[in-house]
Amino acid sequence: MISVEEATEIILKSIPVLGVEKVDILNALERVLGEEVYAPYHIPPWDNSAMDGYAVIHRDIAHASPSTPAILKVVEDLPAGYTSHRALKQGEAIRIMTGAPLPKGCDTVVMVEDTETGGNQVKIFKSTPQGEHIRKAGEDVQQGTLVLSSGTIIHAAGVGMLASLKRSFISVYQRPTVAVISTGDELIDVDGILTEGKIVSSNTYSLASLVKEAGAIPLLLGIARDRAENLKEKFKAALSADMIISSGGVSVGDYDLVKDILKELGADMKFWKVAMRPGQPLAFGVIEGKPTFGLPGNPVSCMISFEQFVRPSILKASGHRRLFRPLVEAELKEPLNKKEGRTYFLRCLVTVEEGRYVVTTTGEQGSGILMSMVRANGLIILPEERTTFKAGEMVKVQLLNRDFEVQEYPEYS
Repeated sequence: MISVEEATEIILKSIPVLGVEKVDILNALERVLGEEVYAPYHIPPWDNSAMDGYAVIHRDIAHASPSTPAILKVVEDLPAGYTSHRALKQGEAIRIMTGAPLPKGCDTVVMVEDTETGGNQVKIFKSTPQGEHIRKAGEDVQQGTLVLSSGTIIHAAGVGMLASLKRSFISVYQRPTVAVISTGDELIDVDGILTEGKIVSSNTYSLASLVKEAGAIPLLLGIARDRAENLKEKFKAALSADMIISSGGVSVGDYDLVKDILKELGADMKFWKVAMRPGQPLAFGVIEGKPTFGLPGNPVSCMISFEQFVRPSILKASGHRRLFRPLVEAELKEPLNKKEGRTYFLRCLVTVEEGRYVVTTTGEQGSGILMSMVRANGLIILPEERTTFKAGEMVKVQLLNRDFEVQEYPEYS
């Protein structure tokens, strides 16, 4: 039996990073960029007006004031999307809209609020500083600048920037396909008939959801019965995916056949057990280059094992550099006890009190109590070597989500 840290290292060393593919930029959202993106031109590409107002020559308005306004001849209207073909002369002004390219000869834009128009003239009531309200070419991005680096996660602002650079398609790391197999004669699918001795295969759907949440594509292969030929058939079909997950059948019972089947299929098995609770019976190996996880069958053990080992593996395969959930220090609000020799992962509820994290468990911690995961937004991590933890001390918490930090709308709080 190996430690959580050893298991993590062994697994991640076995996970290859997938190649890249080209996708349109809307489908690149939340994907990992697979190329360096440089700006082919300035953004904005030319000096332009930052305001609706008047393009002027500064010396014409240098002494303008409410009592002695500068009076200029309006020689053109220039809306956004159009270019002036005349050079501004002394004593002239061009009415200009936000975003319109700056006319030649103009060095200042006066806001419309500081003017008054009459006929073909405009009165300027303020000596606007020279160069004011002008967005310079390249003010946002200079031509040749590295705008987005390979390995960057593409968020909404990144999609907007790619559009600004006229990149309708971009290279991103591929999303792994992950085969999901649930094992056991006791299982039925969600639409099956629930009779005595049978249970719904919740693992199929929680694992598929966790796979999607990690950005990968689940391939649901259904339920494998506790018979060697059926298990072998499912695992052979799973080899079409980039990664394989099974749940159940990795313990020491007479019907726990997954380990034997993996060996028969030529798997290079790395380990069988991890010193953790829940989740000790966990197998990991590689079959024909495909990382394969044999997770425990109990719903909570299955999900926690996924969080610690499968999720980081999916992220690595997808090109991510940051693989793990955030860790925080939180004040424990109740005493806890555990056995020595295993790392414990306790489902918990994290909140913020007076600017600090505080944490309580979600109640009964049995490995079959799925409701304890439903209530949880984190996992308290209790180290192998310790057995007792007092209320008030600080413990490490792995955050599963940060929804608790989002302020509620007053009507619902």
